[in-house]
Amino acid sequence: MERTRIAGGAPDCRNDDCPTVYATDRGTIAVQGDILERQTPEGEAVVEIPEGVLREAFHALGW
Repeated sequence: MERTRIAGGAPDCRNDDCPTVYATDRGTIAVQGDILERQTPEGEAVVEIPEGVLREAFHALGW
């Protein structure tokens, strides 16, 4: 899967460890964030990202 950063991941982040929103070549949106303590199916996780990163992503996508 190829991904393109559309929000977050500020230049001052180290080792790609900042909340980030990506568009994928599969027509999906992927998010990177801190894992929250919540039971999920295997292979899934609930992540938390700042509201501002989502707003930036919506703007970048023209939503």
